[in-house]
Amino acid sequence: MENILRPIYQEKASHADTLAIIMIEKTNQTSPLTDNLDIALLVIVKEAEQSLFVKHYEYESKKASLTVMTEEELNEVILLGTNRRIVDWVLNGKVLFDRNEYIVKLIDRLRTFPFTERKLKIGIEYSKLIRRYLEGKVFFESNQLLDAYNYIVHALHHLARLEVIDRGYYPEVTLWNQVKQIEPQVYKLYNELVISDETIEKRLELLFLASDFLIHSKTEVGAAHILTIMSEKEYWHYNELLHHPELKYYAVDLSVLLEYLVEKNYVSIERIETKGKGIYHRAYFVQEKY
Repeated sequence: MENILRPIYQEKASHADTLAIIMIEKTNQTSPLTDNLDIALLVIVKEAEQSLFVKHYEYESKKASLTVMTEEELNEVILLGTNRRIVDWVLNGKVLFDRNEYIVKLIDRLRTFPFTERKLKIGIEYSKLIRRYLEGKVFFESNQLLDAYNYIVHALHHLARLEVIDRGYYPEVTLWNQVKQIEPQVYKLYNELVISDETIEKRLELLFLASDFLIHSKTEVGAAHILTIMSEKEYWHYNELLHHPELKYYAVDLSVLLEYLVEKNYVSIERIETKGKGIYHRAYFVQEKY
């Protein structure tokens, strides 16, 4: 079907805004990587009027998709990990067009994982870890065991991704194969949660006992990004943090992370008087070491 699609991607390649075109072929009967279509084409452009444009094609018994995304959208997907399939396409797809070695440079960036990007990504994963873990704990304490189990599985995924990123690697779709080699302790926690013969209640109980210390021990690594930013000013109002160009990526998880850091004495509170009697603005600051 590649021959049938050639006029389509050649037309895209002729546009000055097109940076790269990648093709991914279905290799198994069931292929979530291509949404069970035979071929997926990814076109990366500098700018586009419409965000994430997708079109489906059919020829005889074959099916294909064409996805057009901007460079900015791609970078956000890579940063936030919201669509690891796209990263898989970039790393393992067949490059049909590559203007000025855009894909070559992008793959090199993914392989080397620059420290500044790594630090931000670790912070995002840590904030998600804290939220999922605390929510799981609440469900466990209210005896909602299946919901607790679900949240803790998600929390462990964020912990695993944090460990992989901290070692300088980009988390792959086969995450637990990476973690098994990189951080056996986290792999063991996950294994015991999903495979153990114990009851769900007992599995969760044991995991909470082991995880409290482990998550706290990761605070300096996980919170290094936000603490470094906060050290730039004497104190911050929450809205200032929320709209910071880098901290905005923490989204809804920023508040729960901040409260966790207050609880663990990494962040302190400055109370600022308002016009209302006994009501104070809450401002946040960190110690000088950051």
